[in-house]
Amino acid sequence: MDYDPDNLFRDDEEDPEGEFFQERESSKEFVVYLIDARPEMLAQDAGKSESHFHAANRCITESLKTLIINRDYDEKEKKNMQDLDSVYVFNVPEREELDRPTARLIKEFSHIEEKFLTKIGSRNGIIPMTRENSLYNAIWVSQGLLRRGSSKNVDKRILLFTNEDDPFRHVDGATKSDMIRTTLQRAKDVQDLSISIELFPMCRPGTEFNTYKFYAELLGLEGEELSEFLPLAAEKIEDMVDQLKKRIFKKRVIRRMAFLIHDDMWIELNSYALIRPTSPGVITWLDSVSNTQLKSERSFICADTGTLLQEPMERFHLHKNEIVRFSLEELSEVKRISSVPLFLLGFKPTDCLKDYHNLKPSTFLYPSDEEIDGSTCIFVALYRAMLKYQRFALAFFGSSTHPQLVALVAQDDMIRNGVQLEPPGMHMIYLPYCNDIRSIEELQNHDSDTIPRATDDQIEKAMAVMKKLDLKEFSISQFANPALQRHYALLQVLALGDDVDELPEINDETLPDEEGMRRPGVVNALEGFKAAVYGENHDAEEAALEATKSGGEASKKRKAETAVKEAANYNWDDLAESGKLKDLTMPELKNYLAAHNLPVTGKKDALISRILTHLGK
Repeated sequence: MDYDPDNLFRDDEEDPEGEFFQERESSKEFVVYLIDARPEMLAQDAGKSESHFHAANRCITESLKTLIINRDYDEKEKKNMQDLDSVYVFNVPEREELDRPTARLIKEFSHIEEKFLTKIGSRNGIIPMTRENSLYNAIWVSQGLLRRGSSKNVDKRILLFTNEDDPFRHVDGATKSDMIRTTLQRAKDVQDLSISIELFPMCRPGTEFNTYKFYAELLGLEGEELSEFLPLAAEKIEDMVDQLKKRIFKKRVIRRMAFLIHDDMWIELNSYALIRPTSPGVITWLDSVSNTQLKSERSFICADTGTLLQEPMERFHLHKNEIVRFSLEELSEVKRISSVPLFLLGFKPTDCLKDYHNLKPSTFLYPSDEEIDGSTCIFVALYRAMLKYQRFALAFFGSSTHPQLVALVAQDDMIRNGVQLEPPGMHMIYLPYCNDIRSIEELQNHDSDTIPRATDDQIEKAMAVMKKLDLKEFSISQFANPALQRHYALLQVLALGDDVDELPEINDETLPDEEGMRRPGVVNALEGFKAAVYGENHDAEEAALEATKSGGEASKKRKAETAVKEAANYNWDDLAESGKLKDLTMPELKNYLAAHNLPVTGKKDALISRILTHLGK
């Protein structure tokens, strides 16, 4: 029986030369961006700051910029390899350099619209309203660009940007039918070569992109896929513009460990740190002459003879006036609690695991068959049973320095819009000791009459607020670190040679969603909760309180203005120099302090000292 038919629990590091790795893991991604260059794409619609052609170029430019961050460069231009009219290819001969784009390449591509209008269109015969089948030619040229690489280890895609839902609307009759038939056949031939075609429709103002006219058949859309296509495509375009800047790191195993399930049944697990604290780097000492790293060595010298001890020192313990000697190996064995790093104790319902049991970031566990064959099969069987019966595994995590109990919680994979947000596996949660859990002291009187209790209506209103504010399918990967995004954006600006003042604005996704909080459903739920807790007239009471506060602030402002006027009647520098500050009254001294927003409390000597300090005397 195959316990893992979908190969969900295969590790990336297992058998890199094997058939699974070649078929499952894409080592490269070949993408052809296909942009429609009709007059409608170049025209700037009313109320829009850019044309659809420019918007498509901006999406591609952002994609190229991200390669500066997440990948470890002279471009040439050519019409296209098939020498077809109505198709211009940017950077054909050196297309492998697109994996590592240079600043010059990105800068040139960002001005492709101007270059198209002045040079490319006339030189390469891209003539609007022509009867030549430009879409057929473009797909053919894209197929030729993507012919490199085997279908097993390369992901090949054609991204088509257009605002024309009927590419053959200027043709009619038998010619139009023949163009549609040949274009659909060319697209089918491309898809048979494991090359996917993705459409990015760009709607004109007042019109909706109608996929039924042509592209639904080209993409093979029908049913619910067809109805959901346009909203999803709009999200994909927005995601391309606001791409997350990140470094791509290879998934690294923190530790390999054996997991004892029962008697002699062992499986092998890989552990991964999903979250780790950021700490300053360790100081490295270098030789001042050779600049090589210094290594510290420790030697022991006999206190009696002064000779250098070659053998490791022995430890001893005084027991009944007798010295008991221990070697380092013996001490290590004495401290060893278990020779098994991780072994199963039993299972408990998941509701027994409380939120306060999770004191530090968990470790993610994933099976591996590198040393123990069959580990994946047993792990998958255990994983599925834990999900089915809502149980977590209680296990002992052995360490000579910090032994503790851990909870192994199965996590199902989370997929949204075909993208995996969370992988399947288990989280190893480090359970606290008894002393780690602090009992909360109740400060209220135990008399039930004096303890405030929430009413059923208040609890119901609070639950309604929580439901409205609940984040569906929450994942920590949905939110980016704004400081890190700004750092990567600055690296892009420096790499492209742009002005630092042109640093793009960073969208801080960690800030509260004010627009979402203003939704009618959320507002009504909050108002209902406030009315249930504070009463129906809470708005009037808040307004009266604000009026009282504003009145007090106005009074303070008037007193400050009066203090400034009174203080202006004296030459404070002369008074300080002549020592006549002690002749002034307390209210006069306080006027100076209030005029300069200094504390006015204390005795007269303290006020004078405060004034002299402020004057620098």
